[in-house]
Amino acid sequence: MIVIGLVIGMGIFRASPEVAANAQVPWVFFAAWILGAVISMIGALTFAEIGSRYPAAGGFYKIFSHCYHPAFAFMVNWIIVISNAASTAGVAIMGAEYILPMIFPETAGDLQMKLVTISAVVILYVVNFFGIRTGSRVLNVLMFVKIGLLLLIISSIFIDLAPPPVNTDVVPGDFVSSAFKVVPHSENFIWWKALALCFIPMFFTYGGYQQTMNFGGDVINPRRTFPRAVFVAMMIVMGLYLAVNYAYVNSLGFETLKETKTLAADVVGMMFGPTAHKIVSVLMFFSVMAYVNVSMMSNPRVYFAMAEDKVMPGIFKRVNSKTQVQEFALTLFCIVIIITLFFATSFIKILEYVMFFDSIGFIAAAAAIFILRKRAKESGDPEGIFKMFGYPFLPILFILAYLTVSVVVLVANPHVAKWGVLLFLSGFPLFYLIRYLVKATSKEVPEEKL
Repeated sequence: MIVIGLVIGMGIFRASPEVAANAQVPWVFFAAWILGAVISMIGALTFAEIGSRYPAAGGFYKIFSHCYHPAFAFMVNWIIVISNAASTAGVAIMGAEYILPMIFPETAGDLQMKLVTISAVVILYVVNFFGIRTGSRVLNVLMFVKIGLLLLIISSIFIDLAPPPVNTDVVPGDFVSSAFKVVPHSENFIWWKALALCFIPMFFTYGGYQQTMNFGGDVINPRRTFPRAVFVAMMIVMGLYLAVNYAYVNSLGFETLKETKTLAADVVGMMFGPTAHKIVSVLMFFSVMAYVNVSMMSNPRVYFAMAEDKVMPGIFKRVNSKTQVQEFALTLFCIVIIITLFFATSFIKILEYVMFFDSIGFIAAAAAIFILRKRAKESGDPEGIFKMFGYPFLPILFILAYLTVSVVVLVANPHVAKWGVLLFLSGFPLFYLIRYLVKATSKEVPEEKL
């Protein structure tokens, strides 16, 4: 249940049109979702072993610092912090796409999008300032809404719905360059290129399993429990995703699916009429805000781990004793979200940056398993840890899959890749600058010299 909860987010309500637009034909579309489940299963097992070998609070930062170097750890987590904020901003846009036509039926545009998304982020920021208990209560209510909508959409499979008229002017996804455009039923259609293009939105939807590394040291009988839990969970996720996507295609038609931005409302609207469409649009807006709320609760804790290693100022470790809120870290995270929303109002454009950043982090994190195994040969494996099967071939396959994501973004949008690399490299001097400032303002003696 933990793995399922980590994976199933709000992406399934928005990414499918982009996967369909890039797949161009139904069989590539469904093959992408199946392949995504397999790759994600491998990733979950890989990160489970990493967490079992080196259980530590702080997620990716501690692993990178332990396996590579604190400077490299900062560089990767520097872009992951930006990526998480951008991802949160992208999901906020997803929610606004549902509610915007109802609030501004005649004048919905970029300015109105900024107004709705930034207002929602500010409101949730205030909610989280009241404490973790309040934030978690909001999450619990909205989580039920998300699950209920998934089941309702899947139920449309059993209803005879007439798909809307097909628009013959459909084009591939927004981020597809001319170098990667593929046209079905022609000599220019190359299925593996279409499949590679699906990786960006599809892997965004399957993300979350990397958090299994946080449970590697806490599971009873991990060698038996982890493979079974991950396999069953990802089979359930794949089944749900295939069922939901089949419902989308069955209800809307494959060509129409490529165009829509309000999937859940469109399907339910076809089932029960325009009033239901409006109700689901409102519910989807609040459900999406649940993800934004979770992100605000969890991401500031990465800053805490980095501050513990003295690569971030000590103010990031400050926690309000009454509310248990990291007020400064939460404020900074929300500022980054608002800046992203101010400069970008396209879900797809944000998704390019997010997946390029994430691919760097995922590749580096998965490669840590080779370092940990090598060290274990020299010192001996600790008892009771989880060891994945298929090593080293499965981790290599996982790394190659995310390397494909990086290449696709590089070819499709070199501008995004350029800025991603520059931001990543800028973390190196920033690490030593912050270290210098922390040492200069701290009376504590540093535990290690770099």
